[in-house]
Amino acid sequence: MKTAFILEDTPESQVWLSEVLRQSFPAIHIQSANTIEQALALLPTLPAQDIALIDLSLPDGSGVSVIEWFNRHSLHTICVVASIFDDDNHIFPALRAGAHGYLLKDQPQAAIVQALNGIVTGQPPLSPAIARKLLRHFHEPLPELHAQALLTEREKEVLSIIAKGMTMVETANMLGLKRNTIAGYVKEIYRKLNVSSRAEAAISAQKMGLI
Repeated sequence: MKTAFILEDTPESQVWLSEVLRQSFPAIHIQSANTIEQALALLPTLPAQDIALIDLSLPDGSGVSVIEWFNRHSLHTICVVASIFDDDNHIFPALRAGAHGYLLKDQPQAAIVQALNGIVTGQPPLSPAIARKLLRHFHEPLPELHAQALLTEREKEVLSIIAKGMTMVETANMLGLKRNTIAGYVKEIYRKLNVSSRAEAAISAQKMGLI
């Protein structure tokens, strides 16, 4: 590893991550940014980076967008999330965007160094808590599949339409039904999916493959 990029808005954490990288790869050259805007402006001007440590919670958005940039423009860069967040809403979007690892910043520095050293031998840099969460995720039955089995064919049809942004009136017109009928279907869909908004319903529809 000769070049590294750090995306981190907290100066103390930026210094801490730089120390971690230098302990892992003593000759490494480090560039850094503290906002997404700064990162996306700087990265095209730099030589290809071997590794990137990316925080997810930045003042101007999610670091996932920078992971996506690397995935489009620098596929060989090893993108590793360095975050304090260990919930599904942070982990899975980052991994889907192309992150190669996920490290929690509340670990001892020595543990982070060990995880990064493992990259050389092909070990994915994952904090133990993240690895356990991933294993649990793939061993648990998917709630969306269970919910899909509960929906009627008409409810699936309504869900697929409203998930695309159609209003109830537009959905009613498309299906030749009354608005109140569609409202009843939507209420039942929300109950079965255990959601409370159109956005959540759209996510469920996407997971079910309905859109």
